[in-house]
Amino acid sequence: MGGIKLTKIKVFTNILQANDNIAQKNREIFDKNKVYTINLMSSPGSGKTSLLERTIDLIKNELRIAVIEGDLQTTNDAERIEKYGIPVVQINTEGACHLDANMVNSVLESFNFKAIDLLVIENVGNLVCPASFDLGEDDKVVMVSTPEGDDKAIKYPVMFYRAGVLLINKIDLLPYTNFDRSKIKKDALNINPGIKIWEISCRTGEGLEAWVDWLREQVEKKLAG
Repeated sequence: MGGIKLTKIKVFTNILQANDNIAQKNREIFDKNKVYTINLMSSPGSGKTSLLERTIDLIKNELRIAVIEGDLQTTNDAERIEKYGIPVVQINTEGACHLDANMVNSVLESFNFKAIDLLVIENVGNLVCPASFDLGEDDKVVMVSTPEGDDKAIKYPVMFYRAGVLLINKIDLLPYTNFDRSKIKKDALNINPGIKIWEISCRTGEGLEAWVDWLREQVEKKLAG
């Protein structure tokens, strides 16, 4: 049994190393073109695409945005983003539970990076696998929503350890749930003391200005770098 476990660990390590090599190539492309890139992750239904729609509405006249959409099937999310008139490419993983660096690399030629300030990669809905795969992004952003429960940080600590930002979405539904905001914040900060946390509602717009201000700052830093 020990030999079998060791073999699995070795194979997974090799997969991650190969992924990291391609991720570095992606990062070099983003850095060369000074494109600030985020990897947006959450469970299915937390509101990632709704966040993108609200974010685009708020900053489309200031920043040039592009989006990569990751899903197992359909082009539904890409079609939602396409309506805003920004560059968007759909990646269907055909069953894979996450995007990897090679998938992202395969669509980069679709973009004119000289005309992009901010690239958002919306990962497949999953709080497990996406945390382990570097895509070449500048920052990882994790989103949870109040109907999901307040135990996500302690259940999926790797995701929260690696993310730079936690967005708590659907706070307009707080009166209808037993979601404890203080608990998930405490758990997330215990795992990652440096994580930034904002409470938002993509439906009402509450809290989104702070998120957008942070994005502006990150894009400015990347352009100045």
